[in-house]
Amino acid sequence: MDAVTRPAVDYVSPLPPVRSGIADYSVDLLEELAPLCDLRVVRLPGQEVASEVRRRYEVVEREALDPARRLPFYQLGNNVYHQGVRRFALETPGVATVHDLRLHHLLVEATLASGDLDAYVAALDREHGWEGAAAAIATRWGAHGRARLFEMPAHGSLLLRQRGLLVHSDWGRRFLQEELSDRAPGHSLPEIRRVPMPMPAPDRPSRQDAAAWRRRLGVAPGAVLLGSFGFQTPIKRTDVLLRVLAEPGMEEVVAVVAGEAAAELGLATLSRDLGVRDRVVVTGFLDEASFPVAIAACDLCLNLRYPSAGETSASLLRILALGRPAVVSNYGQFSELPDDVVVKAPLGDDPKEESSALAGLLRRLLAAPDRLRSMGCAARSFIEREHSPPESARAVAEALVDWSRMPEKARPVPPPPCPPPPTSLTWGWLPGRIEVEGGERPWADGERRALEIVVTNTGFATWLAGRHADGGVVLEPQLWRGDRDLFQGRPWIPLPRDLEPGEACRIGLQLRRPIGPARLRLEPHLFGGGSMTLCGAPAFDLDL
Repeated sequence: MDAVTRPAVDYVSPLPPVRSGIADYSVDLLEELAPLCDLRVVRLPGQEVASEVRRRYEVVEREALDPARRLPFYQLGNNVYHQGVRRFALETPGVATVHDLRLHHLLVEATLASGDLDAYVAALDREHGWEGAAAAIATRWGAHGRARLFEMPAHGSLLLRQRGLLVHSDWGRRFLQEELSDRAPGHSLPEIRRVPMPMPAPDRPSRQDAAAWRRRLGVAPGAVLLGSFGFQTPIKRTDVLLRVLAEPGMEEVVAVVAGEAAAELGLATLSRDLGVRDRVVVTGFLDEASFPVAIAACDLCLNLRYPSAGETSASLLRILALGRPAVVSNYGQFSELPDDVVVKAPLGDDPKEESSALAGLLRRLLAAPDRLRSMGCAARSFIEREHSPPESARAVAEALVDWSRMPEKARPVPPPPCPPPPTSLTWGWLPGRIEVEGGERPWADGERRALEIVVTNTGFATWLAGRHADGGVVLEPQLWRGDRDLFQGRPWIPLPRDLEPGEACRIGLQLRRPIGPARLRLEPHLFGGGSMTLCGAPAFDLDL
């Protein structure tokens, strides 16, 4: 690009020596992008920048960001190293590459990781309304399930502010388009473009180096070596790989887990319980020089993901760039990969069934060496054709040129759509009020009166009418004289209509006053759920 079209760009991302896939990605991209831009890199708070990066590029502090003159270019990922990127992108919007399409994990790092539950609840309320706040509050009691992490992307307020968004797959572009449209219906969205992730096709390690690496692991010469690469978390399904080793016909197979493993995986315990501990090697973090040798040493690589934050796997692209065959999960962005390049393994609900099915697939692959060689060749060609770093950088630069010409102005972020409130069928806290009009004294023995019961919903959830089979609200009338309920066996009184939060309704009740002291009690109940007094709704008592 000539000097007239070269955009002025401030690149904001974790950089080496940070141990991050996006830091490695940035090194590859910057080499090709720098000649196409007037480029600076921004140092993130608390993160060093390697001397080799400082020698090649101008490094500035966050205070140098000036969106009126230079376009901020953010690299958004989900791990702790991106807290500064998230904060800067909120404060000074620009253009963002969205490496992880769901950014809930990043929100957790910015709030819950430091014990700030209130900020977490408030953020999910902004992003997803009352449903987000309700899911966030549950963490107070130790509810840390994965559902909200993947079903609540927590990215709208951040992404809707930007001038433009880049993603690495067509699946990702469609996903963001749909999610942001739902988050801001009727509002203009930032343009979303797909650009390929740059991945060099390096020289392949020699067979001698690969064989030496296997020997250092203690892998027997005739054994089959399966590899899983990168930082291992539950979504990498490393447990499925270990279970595969315990399947019939896999007795000569060894697995190498090449990368750091989250403690929660308990790989040592699982491999011992499965009886495969002597065939599992966990290497820990691999440096840049060891990574390609480890890939080349494997007969077949596994890159399983489920659920996924929508990321394009740099470790998978490295595997393919080195011409190694790979198996991926047939899910999300991975389903777009060509069938001659990877084999797509179906997901399963039951871990044992999934492991058995995967073992059968692997046995068939390992028995077809010609197919594995063909996959490796196709993989290398695919990377050279579709993930060329110069072409990727050019596509990025073209997008930056277009978006740098946009006027620098704040893009308003609308509140999230307001879903209907929860109902008494699903909500656990149902405060309310029950009052009775017409029961004032004096009230003579035997006198019959027409009372009015006033039921008020003071809570957040809708009270369903009594006609609903489950979750409907009914009143159990009781009339006590001594220890006897004169209303025993009398039909309960159904709520005549759904009662929205803050609403009240009136229900007529004909009552003849018994002779002597008595007490009227009205107790709210849920069909299928027991007394509502356990859910915050008080009963009504009136001494007659």
